[in-house]
Amino acid sequence: MKQLLKHLMTRYGKESDLGKVSESIQEKYRKSGLTQEQALLIKQKINQALEGDKLYRNNEIGLGELANYIQQDRYKVSEVINTYYAMNFYALLNSYRINEAKHLLMSNPLLSVKAIMYEVGFNSKNSFYLAFKRDTGLSPNDFRTTEYYSYHHPQLAS
Repeated sequence: MKQLLKHLMTRYGKESDLGKVSESIQEKYRKSGLTQEQALLIKQKINQALEGDKLYRNNEIGLGELANYIQQDRYKVSEVINTYYAMNFYALLNSYRINEAKHLLMSNPLLSVKAIMYEVGFNSKNSFYLAFKRDTGLSPNDFRTTEYYSYHHPQLAS
């Protein structure tokens, strides 16, 4: 959460404004009625749906579908994601997708980038490349090449 807030502040404001962003999130949900116990239960269900059940692979998943899947109110799910993950639903979804894509790029060198893109839930090559580059600073092909050489030729990476 702090890392995301720092990123937002360095991009859009001053790092000293981190507290203001956190306060604005708290203020936004001040009257929601969601208890910490409920929030933690919802967070646990979100983690299970994304990590365990790999729901992010569904290329048609939306906040409503996730909420239905974990049998929780859409607004409460959104609040938990915004508060506990410090990002919106699609940023959370993409973080899981990109993490799996990185793993697949390294563990399946013969699998095409396009096949990996579809496997992890992206529909669009452009969206996949933008999200991947935002996360890693590299294109998927460059990531694969860089990781391959740093693993197989560590002396070249130094």
